[in-house]
Amino acid sequence: MLTVNDIKNDKEVIAIMKKSAEQIEALGFTEHSVRHSSIVSKRSGEILRLIGKSEERVHLAEIAGYLHDIGNCVCREAHAQSGAMLAYQILTRMGMSYPDACDVMMAIGNHDEKFGLPVSDVSAALIIADKSDVHKSRVRKNITGAELSAEQNIHDRVNVAAEKSYITVDPNEREILLTVEIDISVCPVMDYFQIYFSRMKLCQTAAAFLEYKFGLMINGARLL
Repeated sequence: MLTVNDIKNDKEVIAIMKKSAEQIEALGFTEHSVRHSSIVSKRSGEILRLIGKSEERVHLAEIAGYLHDIGNCVCREAHAQSGAMLAYQILTRMGMSYPDACDVMMAIGNHDEKFGLPVSDVSAALIIADKSDVHKSRVRKNITGAELSAEQNIHDRVNVAAEKSYITVDPNEREILLTVEIDISVCPVMDYFQIYFSRMKLCQTAAAFLEYKFGLMINGARLL
């Protein structure tokens, strides 16, 4: 069975990932490079492993997580759908079975909050893992809290304020919890909700698909 390491070492994937990151940087979006993809891959797999899914499903989630943003190489608009098609072609070329490649394609095609919905365990894990990566290292501009202004992109303000974000899974309570630590001198908590409310709602839907609750903790305060 293909693993995420096989995908990471594929020359076509390497080239597409590089160009995807270049295009996103040129467009001025927050970081969507190998760093983000690797984090999403790891968290997607961990979610399924901790809720008791098979290693085969874990591997598919890791692969979907790593490839989920390759559509940015085509265009930022509808990148989930274009990336899904690219991933299917790559994975079948590499020898993945058609059903497994379809599972990855479905997950990638549904990861974006604009049109996406959880349609499988793999897609649900990918949605939660993707939306959990909020961190100051994702900001491309060399800025600090003191330099932020009303003109700064709100995504930059939120990400540069995020000191830490991570996912925990509690099988006993059947809860998936996203914990975020924000420097409120840089960005108020309400700014987080302004851009992430729809994403958190999608995470709730994804967790419910897995028959889990979704929780959100910011600076030690329970918000969901």
